[in-house]
Amino acid sequence: MSFDSAPINLTHHFLIAMPGLEDESFSRSVIYLCEHSARGALGLIINKPSDITLKSLFDKVDLSLRREDLTREPVFQGGPVQTERGFVLHEPMLMDKAETDESAYASTMTIPGGLEMTTSKDVLEALSTGAGPRRVLITLGYSSWGEGQLESELAENAWLTVAADLSVIFDTPVPERYDRALSLLGLQAWMLSPEAGHA
Repeated sequence: MSFDSAPINLTHHFLIAMPGLEDESFSRSVIYLCEHSARGALGLIINKPSDITLKSLFDKVDLSLRREDLTREPVFQGGPVQTERGFVLHEPMLMDKAETDESAYASTMTIPGGLEMTTSKDVLEALSTGAGPRRVLITLGYSSWGEGQLESELAENAWLTVAADLSVIFDTPVPERYDRALSLLGLQAWMLSPEAGHA
């Protein structure tokens, strides 16, 4: 690929780690890309649960959690950057009676393709009352790439990419998400060689 070709935009795609990627944070990871532009990329790992449950996270920020469906859900390790900060990936929550497509929460990135990512506490407050988005994935930390960095890693065969399927994020058991993401490409883990092929 030459550098003057059109830039790729992998927003709302999964990055699937190739077997040769042995970095502790990223080995066998599936990352949902929230943003990808010429300036770089930002995403959340969706298949690396931490040992913290949502209930204990809410206890830490002095909120009760009145959503029985969420209390035992894990908080995920979203990536190695800002691991003390929470990131909430969720279905869009638009303002009531809003004439614009404005999110209901203060610090929200709207991801073309159907999700939002919120970093403000108001989304947790909504969840604590039993309201808020129905489907959520909460991470501590995120993954990021500087300008051209992700493109270089793709050229080095570190990642496979595929359009995101929300059922992998919200409906697939955590241990199955890597294989399920691969299956979107018609692949299984045993088909992948850890060696990058160079002619």
